Amino acid sequence: MTGPAHRPRKRFGQNFLHDPAVIGRIIRAIDPRPDEHLVEIGPGLGALTRPLLSAVGHLAAVEIDRDVIPHLKEICDGSGELRIHNLDVLKCDFATIAAGQALRLVGNLPYNISTPLLFHLLKQLPVIRDMHFMVQKEVAERLAAAPNTEHYGRLGIMVQLRCTVELLFTVGPGAFKPAPKVDSAVVRLIPHREMPVKIIDERRFAELVTRAFSQRRKTLRNALKGLLTTEQIEALGIDPMRRPETLGLADYAALSNALSENVRQEK
Repeated sequence: MTGPAHRPRKRFGQNFLHDPAVIGRIIRAIDPRPDEHLVEIGPGLGALTRPLLSAVGHLAAVEIDRDVIPHLKEICDGSGELRIHNLDVLKCDFATIAAGQALRLVGNLPYNISTPLLFHLLKQLPVIRDMHFMVQKEVAERLAAAPNTEHYGRLGIMVQLRCTVELLFTVGPGAFKPAPKVDSAVVRLIPHREMPVKIIDERRFAELVTRAFSQRRKTLRNALKGLLTTEQIEALGIDPMRRPETLGLADYAALSNALSENVRQEK
């Protein structure tokens, strides 16, 4: 239900989940336990909040829309301790919420901020145990994509560098009110204990990947012009005539590490 006193707001990207079967499937995927520290992002009208709170006994929630907070408090009354942080999740410091505990993040993410939010969360992984998110299906496919596939690009590379990505299941528009015009999907992200490739400078890695995919139809030689020469790319065993979407994590690690070494030697 969306509640008689609250109309979904486009500026907050609100599509409220209401399908009991989908809600149950998400809760089973999360498998919340009483000793865990869960944070729900964008609880909205509480479709996931109440069952999560009942399972764990205490829950933190980050919600920008202050008008839904009275409803959240009402439906969760008696289910456990609910701590609501009324703020923009893109400005949220999860280390403050964690207070030394490993967090499990969950949420039906607004489509309009899902990608910037994921990049924001990559900076806070030291306090995050895992993440279960509902996102637009296309975003989920980008997160899980492998090289040489349609959805492979910057988002997938940057997230897969730091997390294992599992696309759990898709959800049709009818599970939401109002119904979005696209399908959604639930993904699980588990931060790596150790990154799968060695990176000398993560900032430089990010800059190189961004450069490559800002001109993804160009060859590496042209896309990385000014960063690495044709000879430097070839020296890594990588064909400079390949396109960015054909390279894997190890290739981008090798390219960014070569760039980092070049910069170090120039100083």
